[in-house]
Amino acid sequence: MRGVDYYELLGVKRDATASEIKSAYRTLARSMHPDVGGTAGTFRLLQEAYETLNDPVRRASYDGGVAQADKPRTQRAARRPRRTFGDDPDYVPRLPRLRLDDIAWWDGVDPDARVRYLPVIGPERAPTLALVGGWSLLLLAGLAVELSAALLAGWLALLVASGAVIVALLRKHIRAHRADRVFAAEFDSSRIFGLRGTAEPENRAQQLTAELCAKYLTRLPGVRVFHGLAWPGSVFEDVDHAVLCGRRLVLVESKTWLPGHYTTDEEGTLWRNGHPFRGGATRLPEGVEAFEELLPEVEVRGAVLIYPSRSGEVTTVEQDGQVAPMTPAQFVREIGSWLAQDPATVDREVLTAVLDQVIAD
Repeated sequence: MRGVDYYELLGVKRDATASEIKSAYRTLARSMHPDVGGTAGTFRLLQEAYETLNDPVRRASYDGGVAQADKPRTQRAARRPRRTFGDDPDYVPRLPRLRLDDIAWWDGVDPDARVRYLPVIGPERAPTLALVGGWSLLLLAGLAVELSAALLAGWLALLVASGAVIVALLRKHIRAHRADRVFAAEFDSSRIFGLRGTAEPENRAQQLTAELCAKYLTRLPGVRVFHGLAWPGSVFEDVDHAVLCGRRLVLVESKTWLPGHYTTDEEGTLWRNGHPFRGGATRLPEGVEAFEELLPEVEVRGAVLIYPSRSGEVTTVEQDGQVAPMTPAQFVREIGSWLAQDPATVDREVLTAVLDQVIAD
């Protein structure tokens, strides 16, 4: 931002190391975050300063720009290239219109399917009913034929013993069913948790992603959507969104960037139109790693959801990495298909662990 020295804002020297910059950012963030009395604008500026100085490429570009700004105006004018392309402040990105025929998983999902809760804390319904049915057949068989005294005694002993086992199983089944109902009453009344982005223009991308998840991904009966999460051990909003289904979790960052073709390389570096992308940054790989440590039994992946910042098209390709840039349409098709492999399962322990990371609800 013009007129603000990022080094002065963070309170570090110009030759500060990456660890010194990170330490200064964390110290200031604790007092400048909106949740503890700071303003949203000041905190965004602090984040911008940290993201710029923490990235070696962006830091070098920033240092060069500062040095250029210190030169006489005539020298700057002679060397400064004319900018002819950038964000359009009057442009408002919108969600794409998706044809349901283009969403391969859509018709294969029953949105009214019964939700299965994990971990299982009692006998399942089907085997319990099968045991009751077997006991009933044993009872009827003994009543239908004449038995000798020895056989009658054996039949009665078997009937009583198996009946006691079935009664115990029925009690466990009823307790498990009651626990599922209590959990559903507490956590299933709403399938979306946390506060989505405010109506400010800079939060437009977050608003769109919230609408996208609610419109399409909630067709999966086991899906739960979260907005505004902190990394484990953090008190700040580090992740824009998360979508959980069973034991699969996707973390999402919503970005408004220039139109173009976005990819990532093997090291996770973002590229745009065949060149390293310097117009923004993502901390999602760190977030994926943090949640993998928190939830070792859960598959975690990340998606950087990109909306155009001016008229034009954003394109991406399907990639195998843990974190990939995606368009909204690609997100619905690919992430929806990934989650739809187990569409009606809710893991109680995983859901509550993710919910604990939501900053505000």
